[in-house]
Amino acid sequence: MEFDWLDVNFDLKKYTPKEIEESFEDPFSIRLLPDTDDEDAESRYFCLGKSVANRPLLSVFWTDGKNYRVIACREMTEDELSFYDRKNAELQ
Repeated sequence: MEFDWLDVNFDLKKYTPKEIEESFEDPFSIRLLPDTDDEDAESRYFCLGKSVANRPLLSVFWTDGKNYRVIACREMTEDELSFYDRKNAELQ
């Protein structure tokens, strides 16, 4: 998995590339493809995962299967964290 960190539109000091990459490598991370009616639009995915320091992050990203480009990143809301915990509890 290769990440492209050039020209990102969010503060890489608030969420470091290392933390974001760790959230993708979280064995319990959840990746989702939102429904879209626009067939011409690039697919944007969501990743809900935790860093090694247990920081819950939600990232919006694009991928071609090998390269990943994070478009936006922020901490999960309480509802998103609850969804993450529920989905992981279902798998155990």
